[in-house]
Amino acid sequence: MSIRTGGAGIPFSFLWPRCRVRRLPGLLPIVAAGTARGCAGVMEDRRIEEHHVHYNHTDPCSHLRWTARECYEFMYERPWQRVSNFFADVVCGKSSLRSLFPGVPTADGSVGDTDTVSADFASRKERTGRWVRSTFKIDLGYHGGSFEGWQKQPDLNTVQGVVEMALGEFVDEKKAQQLKDRSLPVEGCASVAGRTDKGVSALHQVCSFYTWNKSVKACDIKDAINRAAPGKLRALSVAEVSRVFHPNFSAKWRRYFYIFPLDGRCKHQLNNCERSDSAYADEMADNRTKLLTEFDHGNDRYLSASPEGDHEAPVANAVKNDSFSVSRVNQILLQLEGKSLSYKMFARDTKASRSIGPPTECYVFHARAAEARLPCDDQDGEGLRVMCVELVANRFLRRMVRVLVATSIREAAAGNGDDALLKLMDATCRRATAPPAPPEGLCLADVGYEEFSRERCLIS
Repeated sequence: MSIRTGGAGIPFSFLWPRCRVRRLPGLLPIVAAGTARGCAGVMEDRRIEEHHVHYNHTDPCSHLRWTARECYEFMYERPWQRVSNFFADVVCGKSSLRSLFPGVPTADGSVGDTDTVSADFASRKERTGRWVRSTFKIDLGYHGGSFEGWQKQPDLNTVQGVVEMALGEFVDEKKAQQLKDRSLPVEGCASVAGRTDKGVSALHQVCSFYTWNKSVKACDIKDAINRAAPGKLRALSVAEVSRVFHPNFSAKWRRYFYIFPLDGRCKHQLNNCERSDSAYADEMADNRTKLLTEFDHGNDRYLSASPEGDHEAPVANAVKNDSFSVSRVNQILLQLEGKSLSYKMFARDTKASRSIGPPTECYVFHARAAEARLPCDDQDGEGLRVMCVELVANRFLRRMVRVLVATSIREAAAGNGDDALLKLMDATCRRATAPPAPPEGLCLADVGYEEFSRERCLIS
């Protein structure tokens, strides 16, 4: 008797356990369960044999393009602690993004200044009586390396958890009593413009908080947040706004800034600006081993599985470039400006329902890259040479900025054309793009509630 098999040589009966259980509930439960375990075992065996599945690129640069593992190594073998320390100084007010590009003018004299409130959201009394409530717009800066991301999670130090704990003293009496009756901590509820991942900093994150406590003042909220985590979290401004204001849905654009170290890979120069102790080198080596182990055993966290994936065949005499041109990255990113495109291939960890259609479309106002140097404590030093990437769009998908940066670098190193990113948008699998770049280099620079102006940008 012949048995029909699938494309991988697996009998079709192994591929249908769920269908049989749904169509014939209550029948053959033991056989179905055994079949499911058999299917899982076969798939696990195939996973062990195929540690790295790569997208089958067909363009002329396919054999010059880094594999996912090579991208991962190239990205993480960098002095990221230097970048993280720079963002920490910016959050504390000791430095600024403008120090990377001295002499660059901006529209309002400072980069990312969001102290002003749009006239559309200025505070006004829409209702009276018990419906009156006060809504506050809070402009935050925080160091990503000090928190486990924005979103509140049990037993983790998150930005949202710290902010809402600080807002607890401004909750009205009725809500406070309701929380106490349910044995819950008395905390405020903060809505945010966009959640950031672990390691991602923010210079002007915007959140909102409302209360029926009429005695609350903006200055009191600012002081309470600044006392919560000094040196890590900072409330830049607090203003009372209309109750129709929402930090996410009212925003018209977001501006992200990514700093990628160009110096310091594999070796650490012993100049005045870089650490000369062996502990730093040991720390980088330990991080590299940990990250590569994580990538080997769980790369689905970074790459989405797809049947279109294929092994990348080795090519004789194919020499891959281990460097890239910043100007080439700038030309590649420049092609995204002024277009509304689907960035589903550049997203990660998104639900299947968000992988197609309008939810994945983003309009990019500004996309540029330029070389700069991080400020150096020693006046005689030149600082760390870095590439800065500035992206502004009406919205961003999950990990979209980090994937765009990593993919742009990969395509520039492979010598691909200016339309490299545009072509990848027609791919059939997310493995066509590179794994996300490290989160330590990313910061949310600004969120805008008025029409976007290029004068706010640093890179022209």
